[in-house]
Amino acid sequence: MEPCRLEDRAVISLTGPEARAFLQNLVTNDVEKLEPGRGLYAALLSPQGKIGFDFLVVASEGGLLLDVAAATREALLKKLKMYRLRTPVEIAARDELGVYAALKGDAVRRAVRFIDPRHPQLPARSIGAVAEMPANLPGATAYHALRLELGVPEGGDFGFEKIFALDGGLDELHAVSFEKGCYVGQELTARMKHRATSRKRPLLLRAAGELPAPGTALVQDGDIGEIIAAHGRQGFASVRLDKWDAAKEARAGDVAVTLVKPDWLA
Repeated sequence: MEPCRLEDRAVISLTGPEARAFLQNLVTNDVEKLEPGRGLYAALLSPQGKIGFDFLVVASEGGLLLDVAAATREALLKKLKMYRLRTPVEIAARDELGVYAALKGDAVRRAVRFIDPRHPQLPARSIGAVAEMPANLPGATAYHALRLELGVPEGGDFGFEKIFALDGGLDELHAVSFEKGCYVGQELTARMKHRATSRKRPLLLRAAGELPAPGTALVQDGDIGEIIAAHGRQGFASVRLDKWDAAKEARAGDVAVTLVKPDWLA
């Protein structure tokens, strides 16, 4: 994939001596295991265990950087500041920083580069000062085409506090640690894991025409799930585990769709 700027992503920084401990107590993954050059995928859940925000975390010289969906950055900032209380951590929007994929050459050395842990075929990402990065890079179209081909949901694909973390595939996408201590929504997430009560996963949808809106039921000898995200002729559906295999046909309203199980769910 050619280098591109992910203009639909934004950056939040967490700095201060307790930045890691602060985030560790909130999110699904083990922030203490952050390694140089590797990103950590994590989510901030509701107390009921549903996905509120998902993001990539990377260590920087001054603390931590969060690579988040631009559309939800302000809401995430507000939520983090609500949880901060008197913890000595600075939380800030970093508009001077951009998120990039597949950067090459000198630009990589001027940025914080990290491997995307969700899927081995997703490109390496970089966070760098926009003023120091190559100008006129293409936008995120090619990246999202690849992401959809791989069947990796993110950001708005989950909705806001609609899907339980395990029903959203966050375990398989390496966003959940079951060894770390408590975090928001941990009790229900752990109980679903140990009792095997998670019953759904996000499958990729493909259709010959435009997909119907999220919330449309999928029918295949009865309801098997519903569309949760539509991107033209592709999207995602939350589908019952007992109703799918590698690929099946179904209907969403008047549209015939194919359900594809991504390889990360194999």
